Amino acid sequence: MTPRSTTVMTPLPSREGSVREVFLAFLKLGLTAFGGPIAHLGYFRAEFVHRRRWLDEAAYADLVALCQFLPGPASSQVGFSLGVMRGRGLAGGLAAWAAFTLPSALLLVAFAYGADALGGPVGSGIVHGLKLVAVAVVAQAVWGMGRTLAPDATRAAIAFAALALTTVLAGSTGQVAGIGLGAVAGLAVCRRASGAACGHLGIPVSRRAGAVALLLFGLFLAVPPFLARSLSSQGLALFDAFYRSGALVFGGGHVMLPLLRTALVETGWIGPDAFLAGYGAAQAVPGPLFTFAAYLGAALGPQPNGLAGAAIALVAVFLPGLLLVYGALPFWDAVRERPLAQAAMRGANAAVVGILAAALYDPLWTGAVLGPRDFAVAAGAFLLLTIAAAPPWIVVVLTAVAGAGLAVVGG
Repeated sequence: MTPRSTTVMTPLPSREGSVREVFLAFLKLGLTAFGGPIAHLGYFRAEFVHRRRWLDEAAYADLVALCQFLPGPASSQVGFSLGVMRGRGLAGGLAAWAAFTLPSALLLVAFAYGADALGGPVGSGIVHGLKLVAVAVVAQAVWGMGRTLAPDATRAAIAFAALALTTVLAGSTGQVAGIGLGAVAGLAVCRRASGAACGHLGIPVSRRAGAVALLLFGLFLAVPPFLARSLSSQGLALFDAFYRSGALVFGGGHVMLPLLRTALVETGWIGPDAFLAGYGAAQAVPGPLFTFAAYLGAALGPQPNGLAGAAIALVAVFLPGLLLVYGALPFWDAVRERPLAQAAMRGANAAVVGILAAALYDPLWTGAVLGPRDFAVAAGAFLLLTIAAAPPWIVVVLTAVAGAGLAVVGG
C-alpha cells in the first residue's frame, strides 16, 4: 500500500473572525479595487492570503476554481465565500458582499441622478492609471500563484495548456474548458505530486442549508415570470429580468451586457444612449462590474426606478450567484478532501494560473499598456507590490496620480 502523502503548510492564525472585521476588510477593497474581476482576485489574494492570512494559497485557488465553474460574478462569489468562512456563516458572507459592492453601486446611482463622469485629460488619465495598476496586481498574482500551484514541469505544462486554450477560446467557454481539462489532467498525472494539494477551507455551512440555497435558486428562476404576468407587476418583472441575467452569466459582467440590453433596451425600459453611458461609467469605479445593475435600476423609465429600482436590480443580479456558491460550498468542501479530488484540484489549480496569465495579456495588458511610459508605470507598480510589499491601496493611489500626470504632460 502506498503511504498517504502529507502536506506541510505554514500555520495560519485563527480562521474565525467577526462580521465587523469582515465588513471593514472588504470595505477597503470596495473603495480601492479597480480593474475588473481578474484584478479583484489579485487584490483578494494579496489581502487575505498574504497580508491577513485568512487561508492558504491552495485553499484560495480551490475557491477560485469553484467560482469559475459557477454562473455569476466570480470575484464577488469568492469574496462572499471568504466572508462566510471568516465571519462564521451567512452574516459574514453578506457583510463581505455589501462592503465590496455598495461603494461602486452608490457611485453609479449618483451618476444615474446626473453626476458627471470623469472627463478631460486629468480624469481620463486617472482612469488609465487605474487600468495600469490592475496589470500590476494581476501580474503579481500570476507570479505568486504560479510558484505555489505550478511548481513542477507537469503542472507548469497544464498551466501553459490552459493559457493556450483560453487564448484560442475567448470568454467563459475557454475558462471553463481550461479548468475542466486541467482537472482531467490532474487525475491522470498529478496523483503523486508534491506541494500544496488541497488547502483547508472549513466552510461553516451545513448540507441542509446548502440544499435550501440551491432550491431557492431554482424557485427564483422559475416562479417570478409567472407571477409578474399574472399580477401585472413591474417590480416583479424588473426582479426577473436582472435575476435571470445574473443566473445565466459565465465569465463576468461583460458577458452580462447583451442579456441586459435585450431585457431593458429592447423592451423600451431604458434608451440605448443611457444604457451605454452607464456601462462606461461602471468602468471608472471600483468594485464589481455587476453594480452596473444599480445604475440601470435607478435610470429606468417605468417605476419602480430611482433608489427602489436600484435596490431591486442590485439584489436581483447578485442573488443567483450568491445562492449557487452558498449551496455548493458544503458539498465542495466534502468532495475535495478525497484523494482523487485532490489530484483533480492540483490540475485545476495549475489551470487557474494559466487562465489568469491569459487574462493578464488580454484584456488587461492590451487595454492598458499602450506605450513605453505605460509599461514603466505598470512595472513600477509591480515592483512596489512585490519588492517593497506596499499595500495595494497605496499603489492604486500612486498609479492613478502617475496616470493623470502622464495625461497632462503628454496631452
